[in-house]
Amino acid sequence: MELGDRVVLVTGGANGIGRATCRRIAQEQPAGIVIADRDLAAAQSVANEIGAVALACDVSCESDVQSAVARTQQEFGRIDVVVSNAGVTSKGGFETSDADWDRLWRVNVLAHVYLARAVVPVMVEQGEGAFVVTASAAGLLTEIGSAAYSVTKHGAVAFAEWLSVHYRNQGLKVACLCPAGVATDFLDLEDPIHQFLHVSSVTPEFVADCVVDALRRETFLVLPHAEVGEFFQFKTQNYDRWLHNFAHVNTRLQRQTERANAKARIEAE
Repeated sequence: MELGDRVVLVTGGANGIGRATCRRIAQEQPAGIVIADRDLAAAQSVANEIGAVALACDVSCESDVQSAVARTQQEFGRIDVVVSNAGVTSKGGFETSDADWDRLWRVNVLAHVYLARAVVPVMVEQGEGAFVVTASAAGLLTEIGSAAYSVTKHGAVAFAEWLSVHYRNQGLKVACLCPAGVATDFLDLEDPIHQFLHVSSVTPEFVADCVVDALRRETFLVLPHAEVGEFFQFKTQNYDRWLHNFAHVNTRLQRQTERANAKARIEAE
């Protein structure tokens, strides 16, 4: 799908990958871009820069999502492309609080569901449309430092697959974005696990290029990091060996974390 003369809605478009995607899509001369984000001031700043419309939207609230879709249709008369990009993370394993599990579930999974409920019937009626789910390499592989992030991003990938299976023959193009480390505020460079991701990180602008290219070629899986595709292929070929290798990575990173914590305690004394 070409983006020229299309109407595009981007959630979580005020920062990071979302902001870069809005800027990149603007280069394609769309009919309109709507940036929906909890941070209205930041969204407005991007909108002013690229000639878009900014809306306040908490994607974990279905009524907010419905309002953003309705405002887009009121402003431009239709909606052709949705980039469901908002996401959050937390650190920790199964001890992560119920509140954090719920927060990640609502933003990383249910937000995509809410947006699909609002726009997919419209796109089917139009005869075409595109829906981009921003998931993560964690949704194909795992996130060593966060059980909740890994689980919810797996859920995002699963929902994107379901959308594609159910609606591709009705004109809906679905893409699932699964980057590994991206040089945004999402990476905590004090965290050894995020330091590991930073080594192979790419810019959000590169990720945005990949999204536009995937929409143009109408491909489902968007992998800005080629190695993610290789690891994913190996996972399907030898699951136990893949788990064994990742367990070794986990052990190494845990030791780095322990050393860093010990150093911090010494320096604080």
